Amino acid sequence: MAEAENIVVETAERIFADLADAQTINRDTKGGWKAPLWQALGEAGLPLSWVSEEYGGSGASIADGFAVLGAAGRFALAVPLAETMLAGWLLSQAGIDSPEGEMTVAPASPRDRVTLDTDGTLTGRARGIPFAKEAKHLAVLVQDGRGKALIALVEAAKCRIEQNLNLGGDDSDTVTFDRVTPAAIKPAPEGFDLTSLLLMGAVARSLQIAGSLESMLDISVRYSNERVAFEKKISKFQAVQHNLAKLAGESAAALAAATSAADAFAGGATADAAFLEAASAKIRCSEAAEKAAAIAHQVHGAIGFTIEHILHRYTLRALAWRDDFGSESYWAVELGKRVAANGADELWPLVASR
Repeated sequence: MAEAENIVVETAERIFADLADAQTINRDTKGGWKAPLWQALGEAGLPLSWVSEEYGGSGASIADGFAVLGAAGRFALAVPLAETMLAGWLLSQAGIDSPEGEMTVAPASPRDRVTLDTDGTLTGRARGIPFAKEAKHLAVLVQDGRGKALIALVEAAKCRIEQNLNLGGDDSDTVTFDRVTPAAIKPAPEGFDLTSLLLMGAVARSLQIAGSLESMLDISVRYSNERVAFEKKISKFQAVQHNLAKLAGESAAALAAATSAADAFAGGATADAAFLEAASAKIRCSEAAEKAAAIAHQVHGAIGFTIEHILHRYTLRALAWRDDFGSESYWAVELGKRVAANGADELWPLVASR
Protein backbone atom coordinates (compact mmCIF):
# COMPACT_ATOMS: atom_id res chain seq x y z
CA MET A 1 0.00 0.00 0.00
CA ALA A 2 1.39 3.41 -0.98
CA GLU A 3 2.28 5.98 1.69
CA ALA A 4 -0.47 8.36 0.53
CA GLU A 5 -3.04 5.59 0.72
CA ASN A 6 -1.86 4.75 4.24
CA ILE A 7 -2.43 8.36 5.34
CA VAL A 8 -5.91 8.52 3.80
CA VAL A 9 -7.00 5.22 5.33
CA GLU A 10 -5.49 6.02 8.71
CA THR A 11 -7.38 9.32 8.73
CA ALA A 12 -10.64 7.55 7.86
CA GLU A 13 -10.15 4.81 10.43
CA ARG A 14 -9.34 7.33 13.16
CA ILE A 15 -12.57 9.22 12.41
CA PHE A 16 -14.58 5.99 12.31
CA ALA A 17 -13.10 4.78 15.59
CA ASP A 18 -13.77 8.08 17.35
CA LEU A 19 -17.25 8.83 15.97
CA ALA A 20 -18.68 5.61 14.50
CA ASP A 21 -18.16 3.04 17.23
CA ALA A 22 -20.79 0.35 16.63
CA GLN A 23 -21.78 -0.04 20.28
CA THR A 24 -22.14 3.71 20.80
CA ILE A 25 -24.26 4.07 17.67
CA ASN A 26 -26.36 1.05 18.63
CA ARG A 27 -27.31 2.75 21.87
CA ASP A 28 -28.07 6.10 20.25
CA THR A 29 -31.68 5.69 19.16
CA LYS A 30 -32.06 9.37 18.16
CA GLY A 31 -29.23 9.44 15.61
CA GLY A 32 -27.24 12.16 17.35
CA TRP A 33 -24.00 10.57 16.16
CA LYS A 34 -24.58 11.34 12.47
CA ALA A 35 -23.95 15.10 12.36
CA PRO A 36 -20.55 15.04 14.16
CA LEU A 37 -19.42 12.08 12.04
CA TRP A 38 -20.40 13.72 8.76
CA GLN A 39 -18.79 17.00 9.77
CA ALA A 40 -15.52 15.22 10.54
CA LEU A 41 -15.64 13.31 7.26
CA GLY A 42 -16.27 16.53 5.34
CA GLU A 43 -13.43 18.38 7.08
CA ALA A 44 -11.10 15.53 6.10
CA GLY A 45 -12.27 15.72 2.48
CA LEU A 46 -13.32 12.07 2.40
CA PRO A 47 -16.82 12.38 0.83
CA LEU A 48 -15.31 14.01 -2.28
CA SER A 49 -12.20 11.82 -2.36
CA TRP A 50 -12.67 11.00 -6.05
CA VAL A 51 -13.24 14.60 -7.12
CA SER A 52 -10.26 16.64 -8.29
CA GLU A 53 -9.53 19.99 -6.68
CA GLU A 54 -10.58 21.59 -9.97
CA TYR A 55 -14.16 20.42 -9.36
CA GLY A 56 -14.30 21.05 -5.62
CA GLY A 57 -12.88 17.81 -4.20
CA SER A 58 -9.79 16.55 -2.43
CA GLY A 59 -8.21 14.81 -5.43
CA ALA A 60 -7.46 11.41 -3.88
CA SER A 61 -6.73 8.47 -6.15
CA ILE A 62 -9.17 5.72 -7.05
CA ALA A 63 -7.10 3.32 -4.92
CA ASP A 64 -7.26 5.68 -1.92
CA GLY A 65 -11.03 5.92 -2.18
CA PHE A 66 -11.49 2.17 -2.44
CA ALA A 67 -9.33 1.69 0.65
CA VAL A 68 -11.56 4.12 2.56
CA LEU A 69 -14.64 2.14 1.53
CA GLY A 70 -13.10 -1.07 2.84
CA ALA A 71 -12.52 0.65 6.17
CA ALA A 72 -16.10 1.98 6.13
CA GLY A 73 -17.34 -1.58 5.67
CA ARG A 74 -15.39 -2.71 8.73
CA PHE A 75 -17.38 -0.18 10.75
CA ALA A 76 -20.70 -0.93 8.96
CA LEU A 77 -20.95 2.80 8.33
CA ALA A 78 -24.56 3.98 8.06
CA VAL A 79 -24.03 7.39 6.44
CA PRO A 80 -23.86 8.13 2.68
CA LEU A 81 -20.07 8.22 2.42
CA ALA A 82 -19.84 5.65 -0.40
CA GLU A 83 -22.80 7.22 -2.18
CA THR A 84 -21.35 10.74 -2.01
CA MET A 85 -18.00 9.45 -3.27
CA LEU A 86 -19.71 7.72 -6.19
CA ALA A 87 -21.80 10.82 -6.94
CA GLY A 88 -18.71 13.01 -6.99
CA TRP A 89 -16.93 10.53 -9.25
CA LEU A 90 -19.91 10.46 -11.62
CA LEU A 91 -20.17 14.25 -11.80
CA SER A 92 -16.44 14.46 -12.48
CA GLN A 93 -16.86 12.28 -15.57
CA ALA A 94 -18.76 15.19 -17.14
CA GLY A 95 -16.75 18.01 -15.57
CA ILE A 96 -19.52 19.12 -13.21
CA ASP A 97 -18.54 20.73 -9.90
CA SER A 98 -19.54 18.77 -6.80
CA PRO A 99 -21.58 20.63 -4.17
CA GLU A 100 -21.02 20.22 -0.45
CA GLY A 101 -23.15 17.90 1.65
CA GLU A 102 -24.58 14.44 1.28
CA MET A 103 -25.19 13.09 -2.22
CA THR A 104 -26.27 9.86 -3.82
CA VAL A 105 -26.41 8.41 -7.34
CA ALA A 106 -29.24 7.27 -9.60
CA PRO A 107 -30.08 4.87 -11.06
CA ALA A 108 -28.74 2.15 -8.74
CA SER A 109 -30.56 -0.67 -10.52
CA PRO A 110 -30.08 -2.00 -14.07
CA ARG A 111 -33.85 -1.91 -14.65
CA ASP A 112 -34.36 1.84 -14.12
CA ARG A 113 -33.96 4.72 -16.54
CA VAL A 114 -34.10 8.50 -16.25
CA THR A 115 -34.67 10.33 -19.54
CA LEU A 116 -34.12 13.88 -20.78
CA ASP A 117 -37.23 15.44 -22.30
CA THR A 118 -37.16 17.89 -25.19
CA ASP A 119 -37.79 20.79 -22.79
CA GLY A 120 -34.64 20.00 -20.80
CA THR A 121 -36.37 18.40 -17.82
CA LEU A 122 -35.87 14.89 -16.43
CA THR A 123 -38.48 12.15 -16.23
CA GLY A 124 -38.30 8.67 -14.75
CA ARG A 125 -38.24 6.60 -11.60
CA ALA A 126 -35.27 5.08 -9.81
CA ARG A 127 -35.81 2.49 -7.09
CA GLY A 128 -33.54 1.38 -4.28
CA ILE A 129 -31.55 4.62 -4.20
CA PRO A 130 -29.37 4.52 -1.07
CA PHE A 131 -29.80 7.45 1.33
CA ALA A 132 -31.88 9.51 -1.13
CA LYS A 133 -33.96 10.86 1.77
CA GLU A 134 -30.82 12.19 3.47
CA ALA A 135 -29.15 13.53 0.33
CA LYS A 136 -29.11 17.18 -0.67
CA HIS A 137 -28.20 16.41 -4.29
CA LEU A 138 -28.30 13.48 -6.68
CA ALA A 139 -25.86 12.69 -9.47
CA VAL A 140 -28.01 11.17 -12.20
CA LEU A 141 -27.09 9.24 -15.33
CA VAL A 142 -29.59 10.31 -17.99
CA GLN A 143 -30.50 9.19 -21.50
CA ASP A 144 -31.76 11.55 -24.18
CA GLY A 145 -34.19 10.64 -26.96
CA ARG A 146 -31.37 9.28 -29.13
CA GLY A 147 -30.01 7.04 -26.39
CA LYS A 148 -27.01 9.28 -25.69
CA ALA A 149 -25.82 9.33 -22.06
CA LEU A 150 -25.66 12.54 -20.06
CA ILE A 151 -24.82 13.27 -16.44
CA ALA A 152 -26.93 15.64 -14.36
CA LEU A 153 -26.75 17.26 -10.94
CA VAL A 154 -30.20 17.42 -9.37
CA GLU A 155 -31.42 19.00 -6.16
CA ALA A 156 -33.08 16.31 -4.05
CA ALA A 157 -35.78 18.73 -2.93
CA LYS A 158 -37.08 18.91 -6.51
CA CYS A 159 -37.74 15.16 -6.66
CA ARG A 160 -40.50 13.09 -5.10
CA ILE A 161 -38.84 10.67 -2.70
CA GLU A 162 -40.68 7.73 -1.17
CA GLN A 163 -38.79 6.48 1.85
CA ASN A 164 -38.04 2.77 2.14
CA LEU A 165 -35.60 0.87 4.32
CA ASN A 166 -33.22 -1.92 3.43
CA LEU A 167 -32.44 -4.90 5.65
CA GLY A 168 -29.96 -2.86 7.66
CA GLY A 169 -32.51 -0.17 8.42
CA ASP A 170 -30.89 2.39 6.11
CA ASP A 171 -32.72 4.42 3.47
CA SER A 172 -33.23 2.65 0.14
CA ASP A 173 -35.68 5.02 -1.46
CA THR A 174 -37.71 5.41 -4.61
CA VAL A 175 -36.98 8.67 -6.43
CA THR A 176 -39.43 10.00 -9.01
CA PHE A 177 -38.29 12.62 -11.50
CA ASP A 178 -41.42 14.40 -12.74
CA ARG A 179 -40.23 17.04 -15.19
CA VAL A 180 -37.38 18.01 -12.88
CA THR A 181 -35.02 20.75 -14.05
CA PRO A 182 -31.41 19.77 -13.31
CA ALA A 183 -28.99 22.21 -11.68
CA ALA A 184 -26.40 21.18 -14.29
CA ILE A 185 -26.27 18.65 -17.12
CA LYS A 186 -23.46 17.73 -19.50
CA PRO A 187 -22.71 14.87 -21.92
CA ALA A 188 -21.09 11.75 -20.47
CA PRO A 189 -17.72 10.64 -21.89
CA GLU A 190 -17.77 8.53 -25.01
CA GLY A 191 -18.65 4.92 -24.14
CA PHE A 192 -19.83 5.75 -20.62
CA ASP A 193 -23.21 4.16 -19.86
CA LEU A 194 -25.31 2.69 -17.06
CA THR A 195 -23.11 -0.41 -16.95
CA SER A 196 -20.09 1.81 -16.26
CA LEU A 197 -21.85 3.30 -13.23
CA LEU A 198 -23.13 -0.06 -11.99
CA LEU A 199 -19.67 -1.63 -12.23
CA MET A 200 -18.11 1.13 -10.13
CA GLY A 201 -20.92 0.80 -7.61
CA ALA A 202 -20.51 -2.98 -7.56
CA VAL A 203 -16.82 -2.67 -6.64
CA ALA A 204 -17.66 -0.15 -3.91
CA ARG A 205 -20.29 -2.43 -2.40
CA SER A 206 -17.98 -5.47 -2.68
CA LEU A 207 -15.34 -3.68 -0.63
CA GLN A 208 -17.91 -2.68 1.97
CA ILE A 209 -19.20 -6.25 2.21
CA ALA A 210 -15.65 -7.60 2.54
CA GLY A 211 -14.93 -5.10 5.30
CA SER A 212 -18.07 -6.05 7.20
CA LEU A 213 -17.13 -9.74 6.95
CA GLU A 214 -13.76 -8.99 8.53
CA SER A 215 -15.55 -7.43 11.49
CA MET A 216 -18.03 -10.34 11.71
CA LEU A 217 -15.07 -12.71 12.00
CA ASP A 218 -13.35 -10.62 14.68
CA ILE A 219 -16.56 -10.29 16.72
CA SER A 220 -17.33 -14.01 16.43
CA VAL A 221 -13.84 -15.15 17.39
CA ARG A 222 -13.81 -12.78 20.37
CA TYR A 223 -17.23 -13.97 21.53
CA SER A 224 -16.27 -17.64 21.20
CA ASN A 225 -13.29 -17.03 23.46
CA GLU A 226 -15.50 -15.37 26.09
CA ARG A 227 -18.63 -17.52 26.08
CA VAL A 228 -18.50 -20.52 28.41
CA ALA A 229 -20.75 -23.57 28.03
CA PHE A 230 -20.45 -26.89 29.83
CA GLU A 231 -17.55 -25.46 31.84
CA LYS A 232 -15.34 -24.53 28.86
CA LYS A 233 -15.09 -21.82 26.24
CA ILE A 234 -17.18 -22.59 23.18
CA SER A 235 -14.08 -21.92 21.04
CA LYS A 236 -12.82 -25.30 22.29
CA PHE A 237 -15.69 -27.19 20.69
CA GLN A 238 -14.82 -28.75 17.36
CA ALA A 239 -18.10 -27.72 15.72
CA VAL A 240 -17.53 -24.08 16.63
CA GLN A 241 -13.93 -24.22 15.43
CA HIS A 242 -15.13 -25.67 12.13
CA ASN A 243 -17.68 -22.89 11.70
CA LEU A 244 -15.15 -20.19 12.52
CA ALA A 245 -12.75 -21.68 9.97
CA LYS A 246 -15.49 -21.50 7.32
CA LEU A 247 -16.25 -17.92 8.31
CA ALA A 248 -12.56 -17.03 7.98
CA GLY A 249 -12.51 -18.66 4.55
CA GLU A 250 -15.54 -16.68 3.34
CA SER A 251 -14.03 -13.44 4.68
CA ALA A 252 -10.70 -14.11 2.96
CA ALA A 253 -12.39 -15.00 -0.34
CA ALA A 254 -14.52 -11.84 -0.29
CA LEU A 255 -11.54 -9.65 0.55
CA ALA A 256 -9.43 -11.20 -2.22
CA ALA A 257 -12.17 -10.75 -4.82
CA ALA A 258 -12.99 -7.17 -3.78
CA THR A 259 -9.40 -5.96 -3.60
CA SER A 260 -8.59 -7.59 -6.93
CA ALA A 261 -11.47 -5.70 -8.54
CA ALA A 262 -10.37 -2.46 -6.88
CA ASP A 263 -6.82 -2.95 -8.15
CA ALA A 264 -8.13 -3.57 -11.66
CA PHE A 265 -10.10 -0.31 -11.67
CA ALA A 266 -7.30 1.67 -10.05
CA GLY A 267 -4.77 0.22 -12.49
CA GLY A 268 -6.71 1.03 -15.66
CA ALA A 269 -7.55 -2.53 -16.69
CA THR A 270 -9.12 -3.21 -20.08
CA ALA A 271 -12.91 -3.08 -20.38
CA ASP A 272 -13.27 -6.87 -20.43
CA ALA A 273 -10.89 -7.33 -17.49
CA ALA A 274 -12.62 -4.64 -15.42
CA PHE A 275 -16.01 -6.21 -16.15
CA LEU A 276 -14.75 -9.68 -15.15
CA GLU A 277 -13.23 -8.38 -11.92
CA ALA A 278 -16.18 -6.24 -10.83
CA ALA A 279 -18.86 -8.77 -11.70
CA SER A 280 -16.93 -11.63 -10.09
CA ALA A 281 -16.31 -9.57 -6.94
CA LYS A 282 -19.97 -8.67 -6.53
CA ILE A 283 -21.01 -12.29 -7.07
CA ARG A 284 -18.44 -13.75 -4.67
CA CYS A 285 -18.85 -11.12 -1.97
CA SER A 286 -22.63 -11.43 -2.07
CA GLU A 287 -22.41 -15.21 -1.70
CA ALA A 288 -19.93 -14.79 1.15
CA ALA A 289 -22.25 -12.33 2.93
CA GLU A 290 -25.06 -14.88 3.04
CA LYS A 291 -22.85 -17.69 4.31
CA ALA A 292 -20.89 -15.55 6.78
CA ALA A 293 -23.99 -13.97 8.31
CA ALA A 294 -25.49 -17.41 8.96
CA ILE A 295 -22.30 -18.70 10.59
CA ALA A 296 -21.77 -15.59 12.73
CA HIS A 297 -25.29 -15.75 14.11
CA GLN A 298 -24.97 -19.48 14.72
CA VAL A 299 -21.81 -18.92 16.75
CA HIS A 300 -23.51 -16.21 18.82
CA GLY A 301 -26.76 -18.08 19.31
CA ALA A 302 -29.80 -16.12 20.48
CA ILE A 303 -27.84 -13.11 21.72
CA GLY A 304 -26.70 -12.26 18.19
CA PHE A 305 -30.28 -11.65 17.07
CA THR A 306 -31.03 -9.04 19.72
CA ILE A 307 -31.14 -5.32 18.95
CA GLU A 308 -28.77 -4.69 21.85
CA HIS A 309 -25.95 -6.70 20.25
CA ILE A 310 -23.87 -5.07 17.50
CA LEU A 311 -23.60 -8.16 15.28
CA HIS A 312 -26.75 -7.29 13.33
CA ARG A 313 -25.21 -3.96 12.25
CA TYR A 314 -22.72 -5.92 10.16
CA THR A 315 -24.72 -8.94 9.03
CA LEU A 316 -27.84 -7.05 7.93
CA ARG A 317 -25.92 -4.37 6.06
CA ALA A 318 -23.75 -6.94 4.29
CA LEU A 319 -26.93 -8.72 3.19
CA ALA A 320 -28.57 -5.45 2.12
CA TRP A 321 -25.56 -4.32 0.08
CA ARG A 322 -25.90 -7.40 -2.13
CA ASP A 323 -28.85 -5.80 -3.96
CA ASP A 324 -27.29 -2.40 -4.70
CA PHE A 325 -25.86 -1.76 -8.17
CA GLY A 326 -26.92 -5.18 -9.44
CA SER A 327 -27.48 -8.37 -7.47
CA GLU A 328 -25.25 -11.42 -7.75
CA SER A 329 -27.77 -13.13 -10.02
CA TYR A 330 -27.83 -10.12 -12.35
CA TRP A 331 -24.05 -10.00 -12.63
CA ALA A 332 -23.82 -13.77 -13.07
CA VAL A 333 -26.12 -13.55 -16.10
CA GLU A 334 -24.31 -10.51 -17.51
CA LEU A 335 -20.91 -12.14 -17.03
CA GLY A 336 -22.14 -15.25 -18.82
CA LYS A 337 -23.41 -13.13 -21.72
CA ARG A 338 -20.08 -11.32 -21.94
CA VAL A 339 -18.07 -14.53 -22.00
CA ALA A 340 -20.38 -16.10 -24.59
CA ALA A 341 -20.19 -13.01 -26.82
CA ASN A 342 -16.38 -13.01 -26.77
CA GLY A 343 -16.20 -16.72 -27.59
CA ALA A 344 -14.67 -19.72 -25.87
CA ASP A 345 -11.16 -19.05 -27.15
CA GLU A 346 -11.00 -15.71 -25.33
CA LEU A 347 -12.08 -16.97 -21.90
CA TRP A 348 -8.89 -18.64 -20.69
CA PRO A 349 -6.51 -15.83 -21.77
CA LEU A 350 -8.76 -13.33 -19.97
CA VAL A 351 -8.95 -15.35 -16.75
CA ALA A 352 -5.24 -16.21 -16.83
CA SER A 353 -4.30 -12.55 -17.29
CA ARG A 354 -5.86 -11.68 -13.95
